Amino acid sequence: MSTGNEIERENEQQIFSALLTPHRSLNRTGFLAVMLFLSVVSFATGIVFLMKGAWPVLGFFGLDVLVVWWAFKVNFRTARAREEITVTTSELRVRRISHRGQVAEFTFNPLWVRLDMEVDEDFGIEHLYLISRGQQIQIARFLGPDEKASFYKGLIEALNAAKRGPTYNPIT
Repeated sequence: MSTGNEIERENEQQIFSALLTPHRSLNRTGFLAVMLFLSVVSFATGIVFLMKGAWPVLGFFGLDVLVVWWAFKVNFRTARAREEITVTTSELRVRRISHRGQVAEFTFNPLWVRLDMEVDEDFGIEHLYLISRGQQIQIARFLGPDEKASFYKGLIEALNAAKRGPTYNPIT
């Protein structure tokens, strides 16, 4: 059974919503192309060594392909992680889902939360933190420095809008 406050929060309009995922430059088609190319090159090179009498080398070339395949599979599995950040007038919610499916959820009052960052002179923003009432969590770990700067700007605007409170728009 839901209380009135829970129903009210579910119907509340989102000011800001972001789904952050790790960047992967190689999609499934690219992975298949790389593995096919690596397999063909390894097999051809292994055959050359086999013809010269060095037959154990053929097995090592097959092992190399297997290790590269395993490394890509681990990389794709870790890409399942994500971070969902939502701002409404009454709460800022951070929901982290690990690559194993474990969920961690943090809820802050947007009136009391502070956004902090660590900046490197050469690289730009390295870390973003949400700080509220003695609790500090790092957010946007998947993003690069330029993306963090853009995300920081958007989140600050959303927090300021939440602090101003809901506005009445008779058109909608």
